[in-house]
Amino acid sequence: MSVWLPTSPCTPEACAGHEGRTASVPLAVLRLVAAVFLILAGILGAPPVRLLPARPRHAVVRAWSAALVRAFGIRITVHGSPGQGGGRLIVANHISWLDIPLVAAVMPCRMLAKSDIRAWPVLGRLAGQSGTLFIERERIRALPATVETMTRALLAGDRVTVFPEGSTWCGRAQGPFRRAAFQSALDARIPVQPIRLAYLRCDGDTAGEPAFVGDDPLTASLWRIARARGVRAEVTLLPRIPPGRYADRRDLAAAAQTAITSAASLPGIPTQRSAPSATDKDSAKRPAASVHHWTNSSPADASSLRTPS
Repeated sequence: MSVWLPTSPCTPEACAGHEGRTASVPLAVLRLVAAVFLILAGILGAPPVRLLPARPRHAVVRAWSAALVRAFGIRITVHGSPGQGGGRLIVANHISWLDIPLVAAVMPCRMLAKSDIRAWPVLGRLAGQSGTLFIERERIRALPATVETMTRALLAGDRVTVFPEGSTWCGRAQGPFRRAAFQSALDARIPVQPIRLAYLRCDGDTAGEPAFVGDDPLTASLWRIARARGVRAEVTLLPRIPPGRYADRRDLAAAAQTAITSAASLPGIPTQRSAPSATDKDSAKRPAASVHHWTNSSPADASSLRTPS
């Protein structure tokens, strides 16, 4: 495990518990069955759907992704408009594996995901068939090639989604944005679309059940979400950052992060201006002490290494 991989202080025990009433076991099982059915349908339907023209293909992807999120009993609220089509780098805060279908339900796109996801049962195959771009996070030398691949996709008119924190946080705070992916937007001269994601309860407080953090097994996360009640997913499409406004990826990443944290009134972990680390050349700086609980200095134990990006 590379010591330069980004971490978060969030753990399942501290951040991802149930609060209040839960759904009955039969209802939770029914939700899981519906989700599995949709995933299998997605695997079988992905090849022909990719042959469709852009407009009907995006409509199918939006409908399927929204159905998958709703299969877990989660309602979706969207603020803002996706605007016109064309290549765009979409950046969002990262809370859960649910973030992927949630973003796709609003703006169909290609995801940048860690290469480990290829090995996930069922979901890995679906990710591959949906045009996911994979990155080997532990190979710093592979980063330039990944940025080049992203740039080509953006120039081809694709939307590419990245979670620049590089790790999942529970939604009560946010980690610093890594900058490498922003270079692809500069090279392709395309806009950056910041998106704020939140999972909320009926009273507006942050819902912990969707958080996929720390050493949380995927099976435990699935069951916890299936048993949740009254969770609403909120997607806020923030003003796009036009090409040319920032000439440096450091400034572009900072502007995108400020837009997201300001929209959520979230505490953020500031990027430290210390000596460059191994990836900054692109900086994979480690977060400072968490605003909501202790940050583990170890990259692999209690801190979160969850990320599709």
